[in-house]
Amino acid sequence: MRDFLISIWFIIDPFYLKCTRLTFPSCKERNIFRVRLTKYKGRNIILSDGTLINKNDTLVKIHLHNVRLLKEFRNINSEIRKAKMIYRYVQMSLPGIENYIQNHTHSKKIKGIVGITMLIKGSERLGFEIIDISHPIYKWFKRFAFLPIEILSSKKTSAWDVLKHHNPSYLFMSTNKLSKYVQAWSEKNSLL
Repeated sequence: MRDFLISIWFIIDPFYLKCTRLTFPSCKERNIFRVRLTKYKGRNIILSDGTLINKNDTLVKIHLHNVRLLKEFRNINSEIRKAKMIYRYVQMSLPGIENYIQNHTHSKKIKGIVGITMLIKGSERLGFEIIDISHPIYKWFKRFAFLPIEILSSKKTSAWDVLKHHNPSYLFMSTNKLSKYVQAWSEKNSLL
C-alpha cells in the first residue's frame, strides 16, 4: 500500500509543483529543495547574527522534495541512515539555494531562507536556527499537513505518535549566514 501511495504522489507531484509556484533552485537531480519567494507573515524575530526578520520581509521559502526522499528511502529501514542521508542532501543543496538568491532579480531584498519541518535534529549544525511556531492553530495545521509524510516515511510511526510527539518548527537562516556556511563548506570540500 505504501508503494502504491508513493507512486500516486509521484504522478501528482508535478501538478503540485505548478499550483504552489515552487521551482528548483538549481539542477533538480542534485538539489533536494524546491523554493519560492514569500512574504514572511510570522512574528518579528532576531536571528543570532543580528538579522531582523519582520512581517512582510522577503524570504526564500524552502520545501524538501518529500516524494523523492520517500521513493529513495523505500527500502531503507534504518532511521539513522535516513537522517544521515537527509543531512547530506541538505548540505549539498545549500550552495544551490545561495546561488538562486545571488542570481535572483530581487536578491537585495531577500533577508534569508525559511522552512517548516519536523526534521530539526542536526539542522543547527547546518546553520539553521530553530524557532517555535507560536500560533497553536497553525502548529496543529502543520502537524496534520505533515502527517502523511511521516506515516509514509516510517514503517513504525502511527498517526497518534506523530500528532502527540512531533512538533513542526520554523528553520531560519539569514542570507549572510548562508553565504558564510556555503563558502566554508566549499573550502572544506575543495581540500578533500
